[in-house]
Amino acid sequence: MKKLTFEDLPMATQKILDRLELIEGVLRAPKPKTKEKDLDRLYTRKETAKYLRISLPTLHDWSKAGVLISYRLGNRVYYKQSEIDRSLVPTR
Repeated sequence: MKKLTFEDLPMATQKILDRLELIEGVLRAPKPKTKEKDLDRLYTRKETAKYLRISLPTLHDWSKAGVLISYRLGNRVYYKQSEIDRSLVPTR
């Protein structure tokens, strides 16, 4: 690193301030919003049943029939939001 003299201080200070402005600009720039589907939220059995407005036994039957794909983690069962939405088919 170059030694600074008293005469170099105004220019060095200006360089520091310019860099700080750039950093502030980056920090204040709006962050891109992440889409909910990008996150692919996991729903519990109860949340999935409530979302689809069905009972837990119906949800179980749909999972066994392959209408919905379930994921198990230990004793817990989860459903991906994107797959729940994809299982909904239009009527006509």
